[in-house]
Amino acid sequence: MRYGSKRKRQIASVVYHAAAIAGAVIMVYPVVWMIASSFKDSDLIIRTATQLIADVPTLENYVVGWKGFAGYDFGMFFKNSFVIAGISTVGAVISSAIVAFGFARCEFRFKGFWFACMLVAMMLPFQIIMIPQYIMFNRLGWVGSYLPIIVPQFFGQGFFIFLNVQFIRGLPRDLDEAAKMDGCSVYGIFVRIVLPLIKPSLVTSAIFSFMWKWDDFLSPLLYLNDPKTYPVSYALKMFSDPTVGSDWGAMFAMASLSLIPIFLIFLTMQKYLVEGIASTGIKG
Repeated sequence: MRYGSKRKRQIASVVYHAAAIAGAVIMVYPVVWMIASSFKDSDLIIRTATQLIADVPTLENYVVGWKGFAGYDFGMFFKNSFVIAGISTVGAVISSAIVAFGFARCEFRFKGFWFACMLVAMMLPFQIIMIPQYIMFNRLGWVGSYLPIIVPQFFGQGFFIFLNVQFIRGLPRDLDEAAKMDGCSVYGIFVRIVLPLIKPSLVTSAIFSFMWKWDDFLSPLLYLNDPKTYPVSYALKMFSDPTVGSDWGAMFAMASLSLIPIFLIFLTMQKYLVEGIASTGIKG
């Protein structure tokens, strides 16, 4: 009886790991193929699509790609991406933490209604509000600058608010009461008690915010019209021209370089990412 049960667990374990490995290969292979293709001659990429490793690897695509276009190299595009993603991340994390503290710890009229509104807004696809937002920002004279992309991040982001609310609700209220007895104000409780204890949640929010802004293509497409303001995500599109021809090699080379910041962030912050998601799920 015990042998049969043990045998079933072993078979289930083998099946589970085989399925996990197969899924991982399916997800990772396109990225591996893109990186490998960046070392091929641009004219051979499509013709040798089924061949992963180039017969004669070359770095020419990286040299050509880094030169960019219209007199602007990719160093400037990377700088633009860091400016947009960095400032947006700071704004999103700070504002979302403040709003989340209000929902989790403060009492005010119609709190449940406003929280529901926040959840509904979080679920709305960007395409629904895209046109009204563009009209509003155009009337403000912000089109052509980073303001329409960055400023909204300083008013809280629904997903990060919800994430922080769930985390803060898991903190004992006795900490707040003890801080009040020591003379702490609401602002003091937030800065000195809550913020240090929700560090995993803040780091998780920062990682996702930076990643989403770094990869964002639609917002720069809508609001930016000067090549010197383009981020990497939009600049990559410039290598593609269906009417003349696309430089796939240069595109894949720069796309491979664009993965490095995201990879480094996950590599260095994965402990906080896993802790933040796991703790929020358990405490929520």
